[in-house]
Amino acid sequence: MTTVRALFAAGLVLCAFGLATAKLPAPPPMTDEQKAAAEEKKAKDAAAAEVAKKQQAQAEDRVAARYIAEQKAKGHTVTPQMGPSSGAAPSSAAATPAPPAPAKQ
Repeated sequence: MTTVRALFAAGLVLCAFGLATAKLPAPPPMTDEQKAAAEEKKAKDAAAAEVAKKQQAQAEDRVAARYIAEQKAKGHTVTPQMGPSSGAAPSSAAATPAPPAPAKQ
């Protein structure tokens, strides 16, 4: 009886493994309408991401300005650190990439 149960369990494991590793068929190629819809969606997503990025930067600037004003009211001097959302141009040393290393032969 235990042998039958062991064989049954082994069969279930093999079936489960077969189902788990089975390949799905390739999706059909996109039609022109689907391609246009995908491009439109990509453009909308990019525009939404840009708007969200601007809103995030504005919110960070408001919070920083409020913090500086509160600290100034208390009599503390705060020097703000320029982050990536400050809009400051990067220095020329950071903007120019290092020359590539020569290839080994």
